Order: sequence, then structure tokens, then C-alpha cells
Amino acid sequence: MNEARRAFASGDLATAERICSELLARAPDDGTGWALLTETALQRGRPEAAIICANRAVALMPKDPIALILRAKCLFVSGEARGALEAAEAAAKLTDHAPETLDACGAIFGLLGMHQRAKQFFLRAVAARPDVPQYLFNLAATERMTGSLDEAEAHCDAAIARDRHYGLAHYLRSDLRVQTPDRNHIEEMEALIREGRLAQPSEVMLRFALGKECEDLELHDRAFGHVDAGCHLQHRSIAHDSAAEIAELDRIIHTHTRDWIVAAPPGHSAAAPVFVAGLPRTGTTLVERIIASHPAMDSAGETGAFAAEMRRALKDKSGGADLAGIGKRYVDSVTAFRVPKNVRFVDKTLQNYLYCGLIHAALPAAKIILIQRHPLDACWAIYKAHFQGKFSFAYHQIELAEYYLAYRRLSRHWRATLPPDVLLEISYEDIIRDQVATSRRLIDFAGLSWGDEVLRFHQSPAPSATASAVQVRRPIYSSSVGKWRHHAERLAPLRARLAREMPASELA
Repeated sequence: MNEARRAFASGDLATAERICSELLARAPDDGTGWALLTETALQRGRPEAAIICANRAVALMPKDPIALILRAKCLFVSGEARGALEAAEAAAKLTDHAPETLDACGAIFGLLGMHQRAKQFFLRAVAARPDVPQYLFNLAATERMTGSLDEAEAHCDAAIARDRHYGLAHYLRSDLRVQTPDRNHIEEMEALIREGRLAQPSEVMLRFALGKECEDLELHDRAFGHVDAGCHLQHRSIAHDSAAEIAELDRIIHTHTRDWIVAAPPGHSAAAPVFVAGLPRTGTTLVERIIASHPAMDSAGETGAFAAEMRRALKDKSGGADLAGIGKRYVDSVTAFRVPKNVRFVDKTLQNYLYCGLIHAALPAAKIILIQRHPLDACWAIYKAHFQGKFSFAYHQIELAEYYLAYRRLSRHWRATLPPDVLLEISYEDIIRDQVATSRRLIDFAGLSWGDEVLRFHQSPAPSATASAVQVRRPIYSSSVGKWRHHAERLAPLRARLAREMPASELA
């Protein structure tokens, strides 16, 4: 089993899975083997196999909190939010003072969006073992989400003091505030890169951290150099099919037509959530916070719940899609623990832009807000960010441009297909230019009465688990508009690809 764990830790999932399978063939009642097999199945994107393994691990080790946590993770990935919470709560009751168990409990509650609950477990893990960088980092990441930014920076400092090569901690720390000439970490991180002893994943994170800190100090050439190096390293390390991703967006355009929506069976009309969707780093979190600051609204965060319900419906071979059932199960999933029942909520799952037609069919009373941003500002903001497993198109200029163009085609399709009282498009620049007028448009579209509290969205204590968790705790600022111009020449491949399909006026 130790050999399997070493293979898993090194990322050799196939070897870890093979060793576990061989061991379990000889000792089928080894619960730890089933637990590790659960983890390998999850990492390899096999949720159905993972839940079978997790259930076996729990059956053999019903008092083991780690087995229950793995089961909770499997259920969450499969869209079973209520079952995931039940398994997490069962694990919490069995958790002792072992720091690795406390840390795992914090991680599962964080995955469930219960960040204050997660924070308490991470605090206990750090109190038990303040010398473990992972525990310090997990606490810092949760403090960032909950707005405790000074504490998060202190815990990042502590993690890095114990492991200078901890790339994730460097990246998180760089984002916690605007760096200044007197307080930054540029020389520290560049020295680490010059040493040449960083593992590739750590160097990737340091490159993106350096890009952010150099940009803060208006060292634009150095910023782009680090971002570009990080993107090249990341792009080489991931396997994805860019053409297939774009083909999927075009397939949606040809499938979910106005005629399809009109002919769709009735959906679940008893709920009226507000969906905020769009490409990453384009202002979706800002719009979500504005709407969720209204006293009649709550935020469910990035749930992924609608996509999970769609996947579950596709597995059902009993007949056509039950759109009303999909809509109701989605609402039940979100209100299981994320928001109170009978309260309107905002779902800010970015990639719901793929499902606008299905959302309208399944939840006809829902409102959908698509966020747009200047194409080159949007692409630069995406290119300089690290998404930790998501948005594989982000790390190559041509692939990013082609995905942006596909998103633009899809947005135009939804605009032509969905009624204007269902879909609203808002530009990030409109919010910056006139916060009050644009906020009124958003609130009116959601069917809410006006309240000045939505202008004070940055004062909300609600957690934010998005890439913009730090920025949305500041008032509106305009410094992000036009940042691409500092890199116009270096972004020439991306600009040229966009220009083949977009008018010059949109790229000026």
C-alpha cells in the first residue's frame, strides 16, 4: 500500500490504481485500499467508479472520517449535494484531534461552500501542527475567501517560511493586496526561479505570482515575460482538445434553437433564481455581489449544480429529459445548504453560459445575466490568471482567441434566441463608467425594488470563493480598463486571430 501511496503522491495515478486493484484482489476487505482507489478514480475523472469504491470503504470502515469525507466528495462531484453534506457532517462528528483529519474536514466543507465552517477546522489543524505548510496554506485560502486578508497574508508568509518552494502559497500571497515598491516579493521569487530547483508546478505558480506583482508595480515587460513563461509551462503540462471544446459551443448553437425552446415541455416555474455567467475575469463576481447585496437576495456562489443535474438527466435512459424535474432538483440541491429555502438566490457558475437555453426551459421564471468585457482586456485578464485545472484554453494565445470567438458566437445566439425579459447582457465597462445606472438595470431586471445597499457591495461580509475574492472587497475602480494596451505588441498573435472575425471597432 505504501508503494501505491507513493505513486499517487507523485501523480502516477495509473500505477497507484493498478497496485490498489492487485492488493484488493488478494485482500478485498482492506478499507484503506478502497479509500485510495476512490481517490485515484476521482483524480482520473471517474466519479461513478469513485462512489462505488467510497461506499465500499465506508462499509468496511464506518467510523473512519477520511472514508466518509471521500464519500462526501464523490457525492458532491456527482451532484448529490444533500448526501454530500450528510457524509461530511458524519465525518465531522467522528473527527478527533488528528491534524490530517481536521484538514480534510476543512477541505470538504470548503468544497461544499461552507467556508466559515471550513475555517474552524483549518484553525484547529494549524493549532495542532503549526509547522505543516499545507495546513497554513489551506487556512490562508479560506481566510481570503472570508475577507480576513491580513491574516491570510500572515499564514502565507508562515507557509513559505517552512517551504520556500510552495508555489501555491506564493501565488495566493501575491493576490491578497496591491503590491508596492516598498512591500513586494519580486526579488524573493525571481531568486527562487534563478536557483533552478523548483518543480514545474511550483515554477508555474511563481511565474503567475510574479506577473501579478510586476504588473502592480507597472513593470509591464517583466510582468508579461513571467506570465508568458508560466502559460508556456502550463500549456505543455495539460492534455486537452481545444477544437473539441469549440465544437461543443457550436453544437449548442445549432441544437438549442428558438424552435427547440418553444417546443420544450414545461419547466419548474416555482423558483426564480438569477444566473450570472460569463468568461472568467470579466466581472461576473462584481455583478453577483451587487445583486446579492440586495436584502431580498442571497448568493449560492459557484454551485455547478445545474450542470450536475443535466449530467444526471443524460444518464437516465428511461425517456426524454424531464425539464421540470431538472429544474426542481437543481433548486433542491442549491437550497439543501447553500441558501435558505424560499429565498431568491444568485448562482454565479461561470460556465452556465453553455446552458442558457436549457436553464430557460427548465426554470422559465429564472433570469440570466451574461457578462461581457472588452475582448482584449478579457483575454489579457484570462491569460495572466491561473485557474488550477479549469479553462484549459487560457494558456495559449491562439487557443484563447478561438475560444473567445466561440463564446462571442454563443452569446450572440442567446441574445437572438431568448426573450429580453429572460436574458440581459451587461458589460464590465458599463459598471465602471456608471455604477448607479448599471446597478439599477441589474436590480430592475431581477424584478427587485431599488435599495442603495447594492452600491455598497464591497462591504458585504459574505464569503467569496472566486478568483476575484479580494477585488470585490474594494469599491468600484477603473484601473483594470485598458490594461491590455501595455502588452499590445506581445499580444499580436491573439489580436490577429480575433481580428479575422471581429470588426476593428470592437478591438480598438
